[in-house]
Amino acid sequence: MTIPRFRKIIWDYYHTHGRTLPWRQTRNPYHILVSEMMLQQTQVERVREKYQTFIETFPDLASLERAQLKDILSVWQGLGYNRRAIALKQIAREVMTTFHGFLPSSVDRLMQLPGVGRATASAIASFAFNRPTVFLETNIRRVFIHFFFADRENIRDAELLPFVEKALDRSDPRRWYYALMDYGAMLKREIANPNKKSSHYQRQSPFAGSNRQLRGMVLRTVLNAPRISKTALAKKLGKEPKHVGEILSQLEREEFIRREGNTYLIAE
Repeated sequence: MTIPRFRKIIWDYYHTHGRTLPWRQTRNPYHILVSEMMLQQTQVERVREKYQTFIETFPDLASLERAQLKDILSVWQGLGYNRRAIALKQIAREVMTTFHGFLPSSVDRLMQLPGVGRATASAIASFAFNRPTVFLETNIRRVFIHFFFADRENIRDAELLPFVEKALDRSDPRRWYYALMDYGAMLKREIANPNKKSSHYQRQSPFAGSNRQLRGMVLRTVLNAPRISKTALAKKLGKEPKHVGEILSQLEREEFIRREGNTYLIAE
């Protein structure tokens, strides 16, 4: 597979089947930041349901910085991985104080923000500022494995990145990455997942009965019934007080909640 042929296949598919997603209809860096934080480990359709409500409730970094954490978490409910909601509030504070309210455009500076790794920083730089960055995420990884490493197993990202860089359309990196992601999403639907050949592939553990599920249940209950005791919380959820206590301690350390006497409420 030559790079020109590869590009043609990807572009042809995108021109016919490219997805229309709300965060692709804007160049507002804050809106793109929100979408990229939401899309971390979360399916597009779930993000689509929450993105517009979040933007309407907190239309800019200044309003997000002023917002109370309980209000942010209320809008975030249903997306999971709630640390990202705290990270967004911390990012708003950092950008307002350090960058005078303007989201930085360089990958290195974006990576200094809470909860922003290289892939997220590169995606923001590409989509918000049309920077020709080189990065991998799950759909992009799937495409390059499918076309260039079909006969291999245990493929490292370091092997893929030179192909990503060589194929990059530097004249239009924003839409090029949209095209790659859309092709990757199609591959997942229609053929066996090429990402299983990646050395970085990990099957997600079941959600039902997991600590993640209980964390979400505890946080949602504290959000809706503030100043609730551990005993009352365990009874309400039908869980062992010891296990609930462990979750409460985790959430307190992570600054989701705070304790006042024997009761818990969302941190401010």
